[in-house]
Amino acid sequence: MESASQDINLNSPNKGLLADAMTDVPVDNAASARTAAPEGLTLAEEEELRSELAKVEEEIGTLRQVLAAKERHCGELKRKLGLTPLDGLKQNLSKSWHDVQVSNAYKKTQETLSQAGQKTSAALSNVGSVISRKLGDMRNSATFKSFEDRVGTIKSRVVGSRENSTDGLHSPSGAGDKAPQDNAPF
Repeated sequence: MESASQDINLNSPNKGLLADAMTDVPVDNAASARTAAPEGLTLAEEEELRSELAKVEEEIGTLRQVLAAKERHCGELKRKLGLTPLDGLKQNLSKSWHDVQVSNAYKKTQETLSQAGQKTSAALSNVGSVISRKLGDMRNSATFKSFEDRVGTIKSRVVGSRENSTDGLHSPSGAGDKAPQDNAPF
């Protein structure tokens, strides 16, 4: 087997390539000869252009063969190194994510979202403090104090009637002889 790192002469399609890597690239000169020459070209100019076209197509075929050989060699090296297609995908994704993160659009979006988050946080904090202050003001209002007194009166009547009851059905514990523990805020 020949060394894949040997010098490849692009003028010779066979040099530096393995025999099984060679594929013929058909050039259909008959089809190109059948087309009519564009107006304004002499017969000599047309022949010269056709000759140049044939050479370029031959070079393209040679380059395809060289590329195929290089891709096979690359695959062999990756296989020998234990690199899998998944490793290549991970590396490509990592590079792509890095490229996104350093892009101006990403930076501007990140900055805008950060500012929006800070403003939203400040607004919610202000709303919370306003609500707390309003609830405090409401609790100190005469209407709320009157309501609180009435609830307290009703509560004391209910608790008092439970204590006077000898029937255990009204007691939450079912004991009937103990008053329930009172931890309610009213």
